[in-house]
Order: sequence, then structure tokens, then C-alpha cells
Amino acid sequence: MADPRDEYARLMTRRSFFRASGTGLGFAALATLLREDLGAVQTGSEAFGGLPDLPHFAPKAKRVIYLCMSGAPSHLDLFDHKPGLQRMAGEELPDSVRERLRLSTMTATQNTLPIIPTVFEFAQHGQSGAWLSELLPHTAKVADNLCFVKSLWNSQLNHDPAQTHVFTGFQLTGRPTIGAWVSYALGSENDNLPAYVAMPTTGSSTGGGPFLSRYWGSGFLPARYGGVKFGTGPDPVLYLSNPNGFDAADRRRFLDDLAALNQMQLEESGDPEIAARIEQYEMAARMQLSVPELTDLSTEPESTFELYGDDARRRGTFAANCLLARRLAERGVRYVMLSHTGWDHHSDLPNQLPRQTREVDQGSAALVHDLQQRGMLDETLVVWGGEFGRTVYGQFSAANDTRATASSYGRDHNPRCYTIWMAGGGIKPGITHGETDDFSASIVRDPVSIHDLQATILRCVGIDHRRLTYRYQGRDFRLTDVGGRVVEEIVA
Repeated sequence: MADPRDEYARLMTRRSFFRASGTGLGFAALATLLREDLGAVQTGSEAFGGLPDLPHFAPKAKRVIYLCMSGAPSHLDLFDHKPGLQRMAGEELPDSVRERLRLSTMTATQNTLPIIPTVFEFAQHGQSGAWLSELLPHTAKVADNLCFVKSLWNSQLNHDPAQTHVFTGFQLTGRPTIGAWVSYALGSENDNLPAYVAMPTTGSSTGGGPFLSRYWGSGFLPARYGGVKFGTGPDPVLYLSNPNGFDAADRRRFLDDLAALNQMQLEESGDPEIAARIEQYEMAARMQLSVPELTDLSTEPESTFELYGDDARRRGTFAANCLLARRLAERGVRYVMLSHTGWDHHSDLPNQLPRQTREVDQGSAALVHDLQQRGMLDETLVVWGGEFGRTVYGQFSAANDTRATASSYGRDHNPRCYTIWMAGGGIKPGITHGETDDFSASIVRDPVSIHDLQATILRCVGIDHRRLTYRYQGRDFRLTDVGGRVVEEIVA
């Protein structure tokens, strides 16, 4: 007598099974998690619990929250106080400074490069005396919790390769992001939520641009280590809800049947990725229960919204995502990335930049304060920053337009120096590291490369960046490629 499983398998192939399932969770099961793995196959037993020899040493932080300001905020107008520029307003940028800069095609043909000081007031804050722009009043209140790195530099001049470099350690696409490396190395602390979550938002400023999915992807690592995107729709995660007419019992039968088919193929091929796929479907089902509870902010007291601001009441805002980041951290998610686009201010900076800062300042500061008052900041690393800096000279709306004014100027890309801040687990609070020249155009003390930053982040979560590798196409790759050093001066 024929085995009925064989007939079932013949009639219901994997492809037709997916096609028949419609667009519910069973079809995509959180599409980001369930992509086919195109990279090397992981053969170890560490599929979801992290690598057996990690962490390399006692971690200072259990998790990372990265606040990405996509488009490159102007460090001159926010963090890098240069009062001497006021005396040089309108003067031509000295040749000695210009020859050190890489001019983009947007300003290379300008017939003049006049120095444009910031129009915003700066003041010192906290016991640390950190200088901050008037555009960041909430950040100023937590200044003593922050470490300002004013000497970060990027080798890339344009947005996409620069952001790709920040998140993957390389300027070309295809490599794993830092969150995927952390997920791969340390695994998850919560069986009901992914180890890595990404939450992008779009700023209201006109200086925008897309924040691409590859910025939180897994690259050549197995797809389960990539970030899961939380969106702004009725379902925070795609296909979270069952389709109409398909209840929980139907979903359970569906997953059981799918697991049986996958188990049959696993027994035939011995491919460990099939076992991982079975587990991912089960985790996706568990997320149907855990994610609605996570994103239900009705349990938060009124004091939470007073801290984060009214924007936190509206799903999909940066402030709401900051609050969700705290809730994810409480539930053991390893790596959370928030992105906020709209910082690419090549023109109208005096009007556009305040709009951007209003959208992120309170939420960013509230996250730091909230983590601290809950006793979580010491074990959570928070990073805030973009992909490169901005020029001291003004950019005009047209190549030969010399009518730059305090109300109309923009700033071009400057990868040679910019400022980020870090707070929390593993980082010294209330300090400033690095220094730029009088024009905030180049670094004069304590340069920090992108690979240095990545090595330092990994160090905070207990990982030696030189020892975390993955073999792909015959080579052992690592996040920091062949460079990077831990910035010991800022590590607690």
C-alpha cells in the first residue's frame, strides 16, 4: 500500500501550498524573516541561541538601539560650536582648507565658496559643559549622560555608499548589517520576538530620501539574522493578522501541515536551513500574540507621553518608535534600528533643520531618560547620528548663484568629519571625544573611522570584532573588514 504522505506531497507541493495560502502570515510569514537564504549555509547548532563561544568577554551592554538620522545632519548647526566663524561670515573659504575637501558635483562648479556660520545659538549644558545648539533643548537636558564623538569620518562622499558603509562596513551592497552580525553572534533573548527590529520614519523636511531595506538586511548571512521591519499600518509587521475567514485553528493546521512537508524534505536532504525555516514559521506564529501586546501603548501611563511628547501617541512617528524601542529593549530584543529621513539640507537649511530637530529631539532624549529611570541604560547602548557631516561653506540653489543669505543657504556633504553621540552600556558619560579644525572641515585630534565605531559598538556587547567572522565564497568576512580599533578612550 502506498504511503499516503507521498500522495499528499505529490498533490500539495511546497510551491502550490504557498500559492493556495493567499496573502496571510502563512504565505510570507513576516517576509523579511522568511527570505530564501542565498548565502553560505550555517552548519552549527547555534541557529537561534547565538554562537557557542560568544560573548568573547563580559558585555557592558545587552542590546543596542541605533537612532539613524538618514541624510546627514549638519554638525556645524547642532553640535560643533565654532564661534570664530562669525568673524569670517561671507569670506571665501581659504585655499588651505578647500584643498583638503572633497567637493561633490553639487558644489564643485560654484564660482565662490563663502563661509556661512550657523544662524542658531549655542550654549553649554550640564556639569560636562557640552555645547549644543538651541535646536536640541531636550537633548541638552540629558547632556551629562551622553558621549559626543566629534571626530568621526566616512570614506564615502555620497549618501547610499556612506550609509551602506556605516551599517555594513563596506561601501558596496551585499554584506550583513551590524545588527545582523549582533543577532548572528548573540542570538535572541526572547523566543517570541525577532532579535533585530528596524523601524523607519520619514521626516517632514524636504531634504529626504529613502531608507533602503538593505540597510537592515542580513547580506550573505542566513536571512533569519536580518532585521524585521515594523511599519505604521494596522499590522506593525506585514501579514501579521490572519486573512478573513482564516482563524487561529486554521493557522495552526496550516503550520502543522507545512512543518510536516518541511520535515520530509529535511529527512531527505539533511539541510539545516530547513530546520531553521520550520522554527521561523513557529516564531512568526508566536509573534501574532506578542507583537500586538508590544505595540499596544494603552498600558503606558500618562507620564510616559509627557516624557516622549504628544507625537508618541501617533503610531509611526519617530517619538512613538522611540517608545517602542524601549519596550522592545525591555523584552530582550538585541538590536533595534530607528531611522529618520529628511536631513539632506542642500538648501533652505535655516528653515528645514528646525523642522527635523523638532521631530526627533524630544523622543531621542526621552529614550535616554526613560532607560535611565528604569535602570536599563547601563545595559543598553544608544547611538545617535548620520552618515557624514556638512560643509562650512554655503551651497546655492544654482551653481553660479552667489546670493547665499542667512535665510537661504544650504550645506554640501563633508565626509571628513562629523558628530554623533553615544550613551549607555559600555560608554563613558559626560565626555567629548575628538576635535575638528576652526572650520569644522577636518579632524585635528582623535579621529574615529566607521570601522572604529563598529568595533566599539561590538566591544560594548562583548564581541571582539576581529574574531567575529563568517566564511562566504571561500573567505572569512567580518564587519570591520581588515580595519577597526576599539576607541578605548570612550569605553567605560
